Parts: sequence; C-alpha cells; structure tokens
Amino acid sequence: MRMRTRPVVAWGTALLTASALLTATATAAPGGSERPSGGGLSATIRYTEYGVPHVLAKDYAHLGFGTGWAQAADQVCVLAQSFTTVRGERSRHFGPDGDPGGGLSSATTNLTSDLYFRGVRQAGTVEKLLKQSAPRGPSRAAKELMRGLAAGYNAWLRQNRVTDPACAKADWVRPASALDVARLGHAVSMLGGQGRVVDGITGANPPGPGTTRRSPDPRGTAEAARRLLAPGAEGADMGSNAVAFSGRTTAGGRGLLLGNPHYPWHGSRRFLQLQQTIPGKLNVSGGALLGTPVVNIGFNSHVAWSHTVATGVPFTVHELTLDPADPTAYLVDGERERMTRRTVTVPVRDGAPVTRTQWWTRYGPVVTSLGSQLPLPWTARTAYALNDPNAAQLRAGDANLRFGKARSVKGVLRALRDTQGLPWVNTVAADRAGHSLLTQSQILPRVTDDLAARCSAPLGKLTYPVAGVAVLDGSRRDCALGSDEDALQPGTFGPSRMPTLKDAPYAENSNDSAWLSNADQPLTGYERIFGTIGTERTMRTRGAVEDVAAMARRGGLTVKDLQRQQFANRAPAGDLAAADAARACAALPSGSATGSDGRAVDVRAACDVLKAWDRTMNTGSRGALLFDRFWRALLTKVPGAQLWKVPFSASDPVRTPRSLNTDAPGFGTALADAVAELRAAGIPLDARLGDHQFVVRDGKRLPIHGGTESLGVWNKIEGRWNPTAGGYTEVGSGSSHIQAVGWDASLCPRARTLLTYSQSSNPRSPHYSDQTRLYSAERWVTSRFCERDIHKAPGLKVVRVRER
Repeated sequence: MRMRTRPVVAWGTALLTASALLTATATAAPGGSERPSGGGLSATIRYTEYGVPHVLAKDYAHLGFGTGWAQAADQVCVLAQSFTTVRGERSRHFGPDGDPGGGLSSATTNLTSDLYFRGVRQAGTVEKLLKQSAPRGPSRAAKELMRGLAAGYNAWLRQNRVTDPACAKADWVRPASALDVARLGHAVSMLGGQGRVVDGITGANPPGPGTTRRSPDPRGTAEAARRLLAPGAEGADMGSNAVAFSGRTTAGGRGLLLGNPHYPWHGSRRFLQLQQTIPGKLNVSGGALLGTPVVNIGFNSHVAWSHTVATGVPFTVHELTLDPADPTAYLVDGERERMTRRTVTVPVRDGAPVTRTQWWTRYGPVVTSLGSQLPLPWTARTAYALNDPNAAQLRAGDANLRFGKARSVKGVLRALRDTQGLPWVNTVAADRAGHSLLTQSQILPRVTDDLAARCSAPLGKLTYPVAGVAVLDGSRRDCALGSDEDALQPGTFGPSRMPTLKDAPYAENSNDSAWLSNADQPLTGYERIFGTIGTERTMRTRGAVEDVAAMARRGGLTVKDLQRQQFANRAPAGDLAAADAARACAALPSGSATGSDGRAVDVRAACDVLKAWDRTMNTGSRGALLFDRFWRALLTKVPGAQLWKVPFSASDPVRTPRSLNTDAPGFGTALADAVAELRAAGIPLDARLGDHQFVVRDGKRLPIHGGTESLGVWNKIEGRWNPTAGGYTEVGSGSSHIQAVGWDASLCPRARTLLTYSQSSNPRSPHYSDQTRLYSAERWVTSRFCERDIHKAPGLKVVRVRER
C-alpha cells in the first residue's frame, strides 16, 4: 500500500508546484489581464535537456500562446514559409517557377501552389468550416488553441530578432492570424486528397474547338494508380512503424508502445518535441507538427499513441458525362448542370499577375491528373472530378486534443468515434492497464464494394480492385456516396466500419493494410477502399512482423526492448537475398558481369563482400552500402513477378516470397552497375556504411545508420545520393520523432524519445544538431514528464512569455 501511495503524493505535490508557478506567472502579466485577446496571453516554458519546452498555461488560449512561442523560437523560418504557402503568396516572394518544397501539397511550382491555396482562400472554405458547430466543426478549445498559437508566434516575432540565415530580414516573415493556423491544419488534412493533385486542379482546362484529347488508357491508368498508392511507393516521404504490446507480453503487465514515424527531415512537416500542461485539464508530451497547436503523437500518464500512414484511399474520382454542346456542363440523370468557375489571380515577383480559372462541380474540382504518370484528360465528352471529404472537415485538432486527455485505449477509441477527424493515418496505442490497440479510423469516402460494382465507370472497374481508387459514374444520382448512421460527415464511413484490433499480444503497422497487424489474428471483412486482404506485404512489414512477433513470444518486455528494436537496423531484404546473391556472384563466368552500358565489370571482390556482410545497416557495417546500391538497381531491372523463386502465399505471408531468382536477366546487370558505380565514386566495396551515409552538421560529418524502404529496415532512412560528394550526404526523410513508452507503479511514464533532426533548423541554435548527434550514436533522451523530474533537469531554463 505504501509503494502505491508515495508516487501519488509526489505527483499531487508536483501539480501544486506547477499551479503555483503558473499563478505567479499570470499575475506578473501586464495589468494582470486574463483576456485572451486583450494583450494578456502568457505562459511559462520550462526548457529541459536538448531544448525540449514544457509549456505550462492556465487555459487553451494561453497554452496555444506558449506553444506558438516555443515553435517560433526554434522554427520561425519554417513556420513563416508555411504561412506564406497557405496564403498563396509564394510567387510574390520567391518567383512563380520556384519549388514550393512539397510540404503542404504536391504542387510542382510556386505558381500552381498559389493558384490552389488562393482558390481555397477565395472560396472561404476554412472560414465556413470554422463556423460549423462542434462536433462537425472544431470545438471552442481547438479554436482557442489556434488563436493562441498565432498570438504566440506573433509575440515572438515582435520581441526577438530572427537569427536564422534562412529568413533573417526577409519580408515574408510577418505576423500570422488564427485563420492562417486553421488553413495550415486544413492543408495537412488534405495531403492525401486535393493536396495530392494540385497541378491537376490548377491545370484543368476545357477542350477548345478542334482540340483532340485521347481518353485515358484504362490498364495503364490502373497500373499507374497502383504504383502511386502502393505501400512504400517510390518517392513517398511519409510512412511509419508503430507497435503496441499488451500486458500479456510485458515484464510488468502494463502496455508498451514504440512509435517510429517516417517524415521529412526538412520543411513544413517537421515535428517539435514539447509537453503541454493545463493543471487539472491536460498533461501530454510528444511531437507536434509545426504550425499545429496540439501534440500529434505522444503520451500521458495513462496512454501512449502513434500514427502510421494508412492504405485507405481518402478520395474518389467521378467520371462526368459532358453536354455535347458545352464541355463546362455535365449531365446528372439527364439534367444539365454547369460547372462553377473559380477565377484566381496570383501576384508574381518581377512580373504581371497571373490569372487562371479552376472548374468545380457538385463532387469537387475537375482534375486532369492524379500525378505526373496518371493523366485524366478532359475531352469533349468526358471529364473527371475529385471528391475529397477531408477538404470539408477541420476536426483533426480535436482528435489529437482528446488523445492527450485519454486515460486508456478505450479513451482513444472514444476520441476517434466522437471527433472522426483523422484524415489519412492509422492509430496504434497502449495503456498502463495493459491494453493494446490498432485501428484504421480515418476519414474515407463511403465507397462499398457493392457501390463500386454497381457504379464504377469503365476506368474504375480496373482502378478499384488494383489500387482502391473508385472512379464512379457521375451521371447517376443513385451512384452518390451514402452515409453510415454513426458518421458525423455525410458520404463517409462511420466508426463502426473501421478495421480495429483490440488487446492482441502485439498490434503492428508499417504502412500496409490492417490485414496483418497481428499474424495470428488477421483482420478481414473491410471494404477494398480501406486496403487489401491476403496480398503480398512490403519488405518492411514482413521484417517488422517477424521482429515484434518474436518479441511477444519471448515476453517479459520492457522499454529497453523497444529501444533495441528501434536501432537493430536489420535489413530483411539482406536476410532473404544476400547469401543467394553472393553465391550467384561467385558462380559468374570469369568473375565478371555486363553492366547497363555494355561493359564487362570484374565483380569478384563484391562476392566476398556480400557474403561477409552482417545483414544490418549499422554505421560500422561493411557491405551494407554495396548491397543497398545493388538492391536498388535490381528492383528497377527485374519485375516483381520474376524476383523470387518461391511466390507469395497468403497462407504464409511473412515468409513469402523468398529465394532470390538469380537467373533473372537483370541480376548480373544490377550487380555490375552497383560495383561500377561505387568504384567510379572512389568508394571501396567494403566501406563502412557510416563513412558514406552521413549528414553534415556544424561542419562535422555525423554517420547515419538505418536503411531505405526497399531493404525493409524498421529504422527507415531515405538518403540523398551524391556519389561525387561521398555517397548519401543528407537525409530527405525517415525516422523522426521516435518514442518508446511504458509505465511502472508510479504515474510518471517511463519514456525514451528522440527527435532525429533536432529541435531547431537554425544552424546558430544550440539545438540545431544535438539530438542528431544522439541519433548517430544510437542514444536517447530520457523524457521528463512529471514536475519533479522537470525541476531536476540539469541546466533547467524557465522562461515566462507574455504579450506586450
């Protein structure tokens, strides 16, 4: 009894301390004002090791204020860029042809980005969503957080000098409004829908007289859609792993969670680590996407959660039957409807403003492509419109806020049921009572397999089975999306339809569908738009399930086991293929192979290197780089159906396919190309990985472990290849805000975290590279959650921030 009571007393004392500190801060504000909009917003920020802010405030507006201040202090240039983007002002400041960076949409130029986001502003889309009453619209607390974040960002700008060379003295660094913050959150929600096809929206033009445009090739379009939306698709900069273990597998009978989101290392989708506390209302720690006022991935005293990008397709395409006399009018049950013109003008630096017209329908905008390889031509007879239900919701902030307040995985499920606000992710969670959870509770258009069978246009009959992309007949009212009774938003699935796994020994996702979240308890019965069932898994999923299933069988798990899994750096593709490749290499006649350029390459040295490789992507691993370059080349030269001798079997999904087909014609070519490439770059075939996979911070090379998607490494790292500079010389995306969380008898979570790219993007900040150095050395940050631990932090810095 005593052992159970002491932590509670300590926690209560800590809360009283926090409340006293907060009261002192509030009364120190000018005039003692508590009015959120009258210059009286304030917060206390306690900075612990590695620049992690612990924001303490008395209500949501003040908490948003402290959060906005903390984000600006470390990431002012990134935030200013994001606000410039959602205002549609990139062309004015950076020129129309510049690269918008891809953080908030797929736009390929600043001009197309501006045309789209100015169109959203002109339509008043976000303003209308803010006016909706909760739960359809954002709650008062969510609005207060957004308003507070803008105020905190603005206060930091007024009271500090920008030292980051990326934006010091730049005219585009200017105050933001709460509406800018809401627009930023809206843009993030649309990344899987309208945000994916910005060029196709802004470039859609009706055919003129005499214009000839061919209809899309159904089979080619279906294959392009499959490649575009496949788990681990090439070029994808967001993914993730997460696993929750139930108390049946752990040393203390409590849950464990390992979250490993794979996000960009640069730009608008960076995380900032922080803790948010309103005494008696909220106490949560984790990672917040820049510009959002809530913890997106994190933990509290009772529950921890993470997200992984889901396979559900968050949009539908509607094939329009056009009026033969007017390509800007379409027919629905024989009745003519005119498209809505949206004329948008964009100011341009050193040039005349650019004006373009976008075309909108009852389903959404007309689109002429779903990516550069997936055209949807607007002909005299047919056009295509995109329905994105996430463009009509602004509830993600409430979902995350409710997670922060949850006291169990049941609370997480209730948050998802009540808010229905997560656009394109799965949720994996564990709690101190020993429960585990995986659920694909995302906002999806309500396309049932029956609806797709009845209403698919000819193109959709191919794209839906292959890629989950519904292309529906837009000329029929009976093909409209229905609604579930428990759905907040018309035309979407309700919570009862979501694939969900509760209290399994482990629940894991690595961006494949929910089917194999636990190999012993496969999930079935969901509609195709959610993802596939009984299909081949990615290499990363296969490796992850092998690893976590073995951990669960072993039992007695602790947070240290999660840490070991994160940095095991096992390459499943190497385990499956390296030995076969080495044997086939040694059997090549004369020890040579012919490269893509037709030249013979001596590969004998490579055979021994591949044989000796330890099958990991650790910084000291010799042969890892050679296999990585060989494997990438092999996958481009050998079709997937010819890569393995033993094909995939749904009855053995983790162990198949296997046995590398070294007789495939591209095998020798890939090996020769990899060897020639490394030699031309002056890189030894047996070089240590860390000598040629690194980042430069503060003028020093930091070796980086981990590996690419195709190798199946849990600790995913997508490096930027530059052989003339020594190999992979920067990280584009990969492991980001990592957290390993468990609990003991106290109310203080046992958590280890790591922000791989560090808190600040300002090279003059002391927190520009400190956690990156930890990551390089496979070290962690011990989370300081409870007040007593915060106060014990070496070098604790307390900052009281307020409006002036």
